Amino acid sequence: MTEKAAVSQGAVPLSPDEVSAQTRRMLWVLLVVYIFNFLDRQIVNILAEPIKTALHLTDTQLGLLAGPAFAVFYALLGIPIARHADKEGTNRIRLISLALAIWSAMTAVCGLAQNFAQLLLARIGVGIGEAGCTPAAHSLISDSVAPEKRSSAIAFYGMGVPIGSLLGLIIGGIVNDLYGWRIALMLVGLPGLVLALVVLLALREPRHLKPAAAAESAKPAELTTGEAMREIFASRAFVYILIAASVTAFLGYGKALWTISFFIRSHGLSTTEAGLSMAIVLGVAGVFGTWLGGKVADKLGARDKRHILTLPAYGMAIAAPVLFLGYYMENWIVAVALLIVPTVLNSAYYGPAYGCVQGLVRPQARAVAASIMLFGQNLIGLGFGPFLFGVLSDVLAPAYGQESVRYVLYGAAWLGLIPAFFFWRASLRLDRELKSAA
Repeated sequence: MTEKAAVSQGAVPLSPDEVSAQTRRMLWVLLVVYIFNFLDRQIVNILAEPIKTALHLTDTQLGLLAGPAFAVFYALLGIPIARHADKEGTNRIRLISLALAIWSAMTAVCGLAQNFAQLLLARIGVGIGEAGCTPAAHSLISDSVAPEKRSSAIAFYGMGVPIGSLLGLIIGGIVNDLYGWRIALMLVGLPGLVLALVVLLALREPRHLKPAAAAESAKPAELTTGEAMREIFASRAFVYILIAASVTAFLGYGKALWTISFFIRSHGLSTTEAGLSMAIVLGVAGVFGTWLGGKVADKLGARDKRHILTLPAYGMAIAAPVLFLGYYMENWIVAVALLIVPTVLNSAYYGPAYGCVQGLVRPQARAVAASIMLFGQNLIGLGFGPFLFGVLSDVLAPAYGQESVRYVLYGAAWLGLIPAFFFWRASLRLDRELKSAA
């Protein structure tokens, strides 16, 4: 394709420096979008106890709101939306902006709910909106950065998970204590509508920003859904990473909700105290762990691709006994301190795992590959983690009373050995499969 033809089809030739500036701006804006994504998704964790009291809910209903109500629709819609994002003619910037507007509005609507059914429907709306964000974002990032920097770039985006969770805990806890949980939900939801406009104005689709040196290249042939699925699941490394990431999410989402309830019930903390304490663990430690995972993966992976997953595999194995001790301690300050290291180690998987997934498939299947990962993480992780943790807490309540959550978390700590094993298994095949895909 000539430069003139590229321009006539809407592609604007840019110099490498201009493309680099566009990429940096894109990464920062997408990070802010992902912060709002997790802020709106996870704020219910710190608001769980006041919502339960106000609407007279059981732990099972609370787990249903935090998990399946969001995750089922998020997971089911994620793959077809990602399939649309992978098409050459799709503007992924507009897709992300629309998704952001929908989930932000529905988060604010959650604050207006008067009963369990209304809150359930509003949470479903949040899940529907958020389904359009991350697969398209991963596809954008992978199209814009060099493969050797992919883990770090995706990890940078992934820092939105702990930062959004941190802000949710702090804002939710403080605003709830001052004005109530309804105001907290509306306060975090409405600014996302403004951010949706910023996304449209600040970013441009990389498919329309072709570097001049690449303007001659031909469009790659699009894959059918069946072809994309077959290519993705033909990778044994992808399957192992999918299992590991799904179990990690199951445990992570379950612990994120019920660790807060654990500190409120077993240690007598207020929502503000619990929110600030968990902000240190889930926020600061999570940000550092996510960043560290991407940096270590790119550094070690430059020598041997198998070592891209070394930190997630061995880190999660080390984290399990330390996490158990954290839940065992009776002094809440010691307990919080002991949760910091496991949080760093358990957060390090994001960049390496999603970076590998993007490298194991062709560009035409990247958003679908990411959506399948998110399908497993959200349907299994968010869909069943908080819910089953709540069911088990209700089952154990007659015997252990308010301490029932502590015993559920004991088991969750040791289950972290499962994803450690599957990340290790994936690493054994990674070098050969990444080279084959490249």
